[in-house]
Amino acid sequence: MRYLSRIYLTLVLLLATVSAIPASGGNTTLTTSMDSVYVLMGKLTPLHIQLVTDENPAGQLLIPADSICGNVEIRETVKDDTTTVSPGRIEINRTLMLQSFDSGVYRLNPVKYVASGETIASNRLVLKVLPVPVDTLQTIHDYADISDVDRKFIDYLPDFIVDYGLWILAVIVVLALAAWGIWYFTRKKNVEEGPKINPVSPYDEAVGNLTTLREEKLCEQGREKEYYTRLTDILRNYLQRRFGINAMEMTSTQILHSLEHNEETRLPRRYMHRVLEIADFVKFAKVRPLPDDNVQAFNSAMQFVEDTKPVPLPENPEEGETDSDNNDVEQPVNKEQ
Repeated sequence: MRYLSRIYLTLVLLLATVSAIPASGGNTTLTTSMDSVYVLMGKLTPLHIQLVTDENPAGQLLIPADSICGNVEIRETVKDDTTTVSPGRIEINRTLMLQSFDSGVYRLNPVKYVASGETIASNRLVLKVLPVPVDTLQTIHDYADISDVDRKFIDYLPDFIVDYGLWILAVIVVLALAAWGIWYFTRKKNVEEGPKINPVSPYDEAVGNLTTLREEKLCEQGREKEYYTRLTDILRNYLQRRFGINAMEMTSTQILHSLEHNEETRLPRRYMHRVLEIADFVKFAKVRPLPDDNVQAFNSAMQFVEDTKPVPLPENPEEGETDSDNNDVEQPVNKEQ
């Protein structure tokens, strides 16, 4: 048996040597070679392809996509390495990584090159796949016992926190600093500005503006429309500050309707009605009023402000109550009279 095995191995090596003779066609040479004709089952072994041909016309290598023969697979193709060997001549080297999971002797299919309608086949190699040594021990080994692993706190965290924990922490810190900065500068600005308080009461402001308007004498200059516009704006602003009525956004009818439903403005409403009536005629009907009408409108506006100004509270309300109580006490009657 040993003698037959040696003869078989000699024939395989001889066949591999003969097959290594390069195939050529004209000026083209196509050769395949291997580092070893033996490979362990499941291991990778390289198949080198060398092509020497003219640069023009260009041809194409025909290599199978998945296997070089029945039980030998092509697992990977290394990128071509092209060099110029002489003017007009190039050398192309390519490597295929072969793998087989079945032991035996396999004759590899040739690699082909097609150029100008001519096909050239490479030499055919022989590859012997050796089986993997098997453990001949009869003892069946059981699974290993579970080993205790030292766990840390980081082992209990989700994978995305472990992978991007520093980035998440950095984003949280940046957002916290931005929120604090916005709060700090907004608070500082509000403290510096302070609450906007108008020290002038609505009554004083209205009286002052009316006095200023009268002193400008716009009607004497023929500017009645400007005069009545400013007069009504003074009254509208007064209603806004004094009673909270949004008179700037209301029509004359809406203003009078609001005054009708307010206890403090129900009686002085007639003065506002006179002013708004004359003002609407001047602004919208383009009526030019008489001097007496201008004086009457101004006096009505001033009277409305006077009649609706806040009534000051008594400084000591208890004394007022005492006086009223004393007035209710019956006076003693002088019987002698």
